[in-house]
Amino acid sequence: MNYIAGSIGRWAIGSLTHIIDILAFNYRMSMLFFHRPLEGRAVIRKVIVEQVYFTAVQAFGLIIPIALIMGSTLIVGFARLSGQYDLGKVMVLLVVRELGPLITAILVILRSATAVTTEVSYMVVLKEIDAIEMAGIDPMRMITLPRFIGITTAILCMFIVFDLVAIIGGYAIVWVVTYIKMGDFLGQIGKAITGADIAVSVIKALCFGVTITVTSLTHGFSPKKLMTEIPEKNPKAFIECFFYCLVVNVIISILFYL
Repeated sequence: MNYIAGSIGRWAIGSLTHIIDILAFNYRMSMLFFHRPLEGRAVIRKVIVEQVYFTAVQAFGLIIPIALIMGSTLIVGFARLSGQYDLGKVMVLLVVRELGPLITAILVILRSATAVTTEVSYMVVLKEIDAIEMAGIDPMRMITLPRFIGITTAILCMFIVFDLVAIIGGYAIVWVVTYIKMGDFLGQIGKAITGADIAVSVIKALCFGVTITVTSLTHGFSPKKLMTEIPEKNPKAFIECFFYCLVVNVIISILFYL
């Protein structure tokens, strides 16, 4: 019994310490926005553009087909129940409020979170971070800030693309391929969607971007001595990013809609 209690206690203390580390890392990274020296801005902008290109632009070939499949599937499924559901409200609820931000976050976690964690972990093990510090450069500013801005910007862009493709592209596919009567579908969407829906969705996307970036960078910067420790960090970073995004999603939905 004492062993079980001790294990639970150690797990709770370790989890609390890890969460505090993530919050402290987030605070330190946020302070970089208030200290913006002129030196190195060109390099930072270049890394931001590269991060947006890798995270968003290269992922469009994946996110557009997923959005088309999900949008057309939802429209077909709920159009047959048009007498029981308002198709416009259903699409706004499922795509704009919930599925859009979450699916975008999952794709970013799969592509960018694991890549950032691995990249920074190798820099730590190979002493590249130490070399940057010895050169008089703040690694937080040169490494974390561009990825923070790039990933957060990319996930917002991907969310907008996903919603537009899922609703408009899904409607176009259903209209061309099937004979299902949907009435004035786009008009229903226009009546159903509100400013609060858009605001909440944008807030979710931004919060997911911050959560994913901070969590993956925290795991990347965690002390390591051997390269064999790096593969252990990726699954942990992936699981934590996904879990924290779910928690953030629930909290924001409760605050705005309940």
